[in-house]
Amino acid sequence: MSELTHFNPEGEVHMVDVGTKPSTQRVAVSEGTIEMEPATLSLILGGGHKKGDVLGIARIAGIMASKKTADLIPLCHPLPITHVDVSFEPDRERSRIRCEVTVKTVGQTGVEMEALTATQVALLTIYDMCKAVDRGMTIQSVRLLEKAGGKSGHWRRGGRG
Repeated sequence: MSELTHFNPEGEVHMVDVGTKPSTQRVAVSEGTIEMEPATLSLILGGGHKKGDVLGIARIAGIMASKKTADLIPLCHPLPITHVDVSFEPDRERSRIRCEVTVKTVGQTGVEMEALTATQVALLTIYDMCKAVDRGMTIQSVRLLEKAGGKSGHWRRGGRG
């Protein structure tokens, strides 16, 4: 395991200097799920929620969150994001929705935090819009699936890369 990069030699917290790193294509993919009552999932998928298109609004929230990550995570660099894809996969059998986010940039540092932040905020938006009918929803398994670009190269969950 490599050293923690957010500490200087004196042990003080600092923002990593990426100024001398070459710009490369960077990609990160993350996922997470939100479990809910079957009636809540039916309400979302049926488009009958009085607040509107739950998944459409959650998609926009995820995109916006990816662009605001540096405002939320203290030592993240603001990045020129070139693409964000937020997709949802309903699972009626398990009464949940899986969210997958892909974030891309050409830059000197990766977009893992932007993908993870987008996933979490998209799922939180679903929770917020549906909490009046289902306060027991559970957000879980928010995690990085894959990252590519930069010095560390390609990494994929499960060791494939």
